[in-house]
Amino acid sequence: MIQPYTTSVTVTGDRDWLASRHGTDATETITLDLSHLTRGTHYAEPTAGQPHGFVRSGVPVGQITASGLYGAYDPTAEDGRAVLAGLVYAEAPFTPGTSKVPAALFWHGTVHTDKIPGGLDPAKIAPSPHGAQIRFLGAVDA
Repeated sequence: MIQPYTTSVTVTGDRDWLASRHGTDATETITLDLSHLTRGTHYAEPTAGQPHGFVRSGVPVGQITASGLYGAYDPTAEDGRAVLAGLVYAEAPFTPGTSKVPAALFWHGTVHTDKIPGGLDPAKIAPSPHGAQIRFLGAVDA
């Protein structure tokens, strides 16, 4: 006999990196590649007490040219992630064994630089017509 069950996940939104609501109504849907994110910095893995992991809100990402997926922004990357596409807007939950995670991309607005998970140095962001349109406020934490 098969016994189905239902579970729900609640993740408290932590968007202290967000400096204003401007741009929050214009997010885009993206797919993250977990192999291009760092455990502990960019995402939390599932545990016995929390069966779902989640990618943190505010993680800076760039698009991987070959796959079209998104990974952690890296100004030295040669796979497309050197162009800042934006920040993960809301915590994105995932189940164990998942390698691709749907998320919302915040690409336009104002953020507190010192609150971005993993840090970010706006001086290293190369201007690009294909990149994010984000204004960075505050001290650099990179």
